[in-house]
Amino acid sequence: MTWVIGIDLGGSKIALGLVSPDDQILNRRRIDTDADEGVESVTDRISAQVDSLKLDLPRRETVAGVGVGAPGLLDPVSGDLYMLVNLPGISNTPFRAILQEKLSLPVKLDHDAKVAALGEFHFGAGRDRDSMIYIVIGTGVGAAIIYEGRLIYGESNSAGESGHMTVDPNGRLCHCGSRGCLETYTSGPALVKAYAAASGETITGAEVTRRAAAGDVVALRVLREAGRALGIAIASIAMTVNIEQFVIGGSVASAGDLLLDPARAAVPKYSFKAVSDRLRITASTLGEDAPIYGAAYLARMLLRNRP
Repeated sequence: MTWVIGIDLGGSKIALGLVSPDDQILNRRRIDTDADEGVESVTDRISAQVDSLKLDLPRRETVAGVGVGAPGLLDPVSGDLYMLVNLPGISNTPFRAILQEKLSLPVKLDHDAKVAALGEFHFGAGRDRDSMIYIVIGTGVGAAIIYEGRLIYGESNSAGESGHMTVDPNGRLCHCGSRGCLETYTSGPALVKAYAAASGETITGAEVTRRAAAGDVVALRVLREAGRALGIAIASIAMTVNIEQFVIGGSVASAGDLLLDPARAAVPKYSFKAVSDRLRITASTLGEDAPIYGAAYLARMLLRNRP
């Protein structure tokens, strides 16, 4: 096994981790994404952080490869980014090729939800399962399907775009152009908007969670509504693919049972009893490290399959 670097390219931040041959994160870096500055700026700053992490390597060791998880539509084979709703500044770019040239290292890129799912499946909450659905809730909402140990991509690599599943056809307008998308109820920005609409006060999504934990009535109602929307989406997914283990990750998942209990309560209302009785919804055990572990796994698989 070799040293690799896992990178989580997010809507507001980029997290990097130096991962040892025995799959431990030795050290980390974190920078703002600032995608509006363009792909050259973003890849230059990532390259600088990779160089910084190399300084943490044990003597005579080297980094052999890099894995990246990115949000939005992309091609996991070419590593090209297409439409990234939350990162328009780096949309429609050959991101992997640009980064690989700057790093002079092999780079593998895939959808962030799929990458985090690989982390949870191999090292976290799904490590004892054969199949698993991972839903990540942060700036946006995404998901990944792992069936019998293999990621399901779909015919155009868009399997798992659950953030834009309709949970209420007459619901809130989404920036994708549709109405009632799951993302308009459960994402961090959605929590901020819902709390502001109900209270007249604008606070962060993290503060909504903190206030809910302290018993704030408005915050609790916002999280219940978000959890119910999540449960409707999970019920629909479970009825379609009949996978029983759902793992919820991302920053909003830090709300824990304040979000997950309403989701669990909603599932039986929107699915067959034979499905809902066996379904399990659990929080991520790796938290923010899931994408880094998954990206490191990607890098290892890339190196293993190189001629």
